[in-house]
Amino acid sequence: MNSSNSLSTNAVFLDRDGVINPDPGYIGDPNAIKPYPFSAQAIKILNKLGYKVFVVTNQSGIARGLFSLTDLDNIHAHLLDALAQDGAYIDKIYFSPYYKDGSVAPYNIDHEDRKPDIGLYKKARLDFDIEPKNSFMIGDRISDMIFAEKAGLIPILVLTGDGKTDFPLRHKAPPQYIAQDLLAAALLIQKLTLGFK
Repeated sequence: MNSSNSLSTNAVFLDRDGVINPDPGYIGDPNAIKPYPFSAQAIKILNKLGYKVFVVTNQSGIARGLFSLTDLDNIHAHLLDALAQDGAYIDKIYFSPYYKDGSVAPYNIDHEDRKPDIGLYKKARLDFDIEPKNSFMIGDRISDMIFAEKAGLIPILVLTGDGKTDFPLRHKAPPQYIAQDLLAAALLIQKLTLGFK
């Protein structure tokens, strides 16, 4: 799936919890975040296909006072290091610390960075000239599918995390594809990409 504009970037956006790593709840300890065994292999496939790989994640634990921005930086450094040890590369992590019912200012507000709004996507488009119609969003929640729809990305729902329970309850934004997990989603993207070359 290549864009006719050679200057544009094809990208894969990944939700974090429930997609790259298990979601036990609010993760505030770097040692508590561990990628699924298949995540590095999946991301390597996307790397080799030439996609930029971005993480877009709601982290309302900051607004709720459960952990700090420094904690989150350390968590993400730990995650990136764990993936890098297996040869997988994430180009950038975009996160939203906002939650309107939180207790920590200035993050206890409505903000477009919180999915399903697309503030994080807009930031990525400013940093990279992304071609949305040739780009994907992989997530485990209906909010990820709405995010994809609003941004014009190709939505893939994975059945890890909340994928089996969250989506069937609400059909606001049906995914274009459903995959068992991140690796299955990456193999699907590989098939689609090579098929369009």
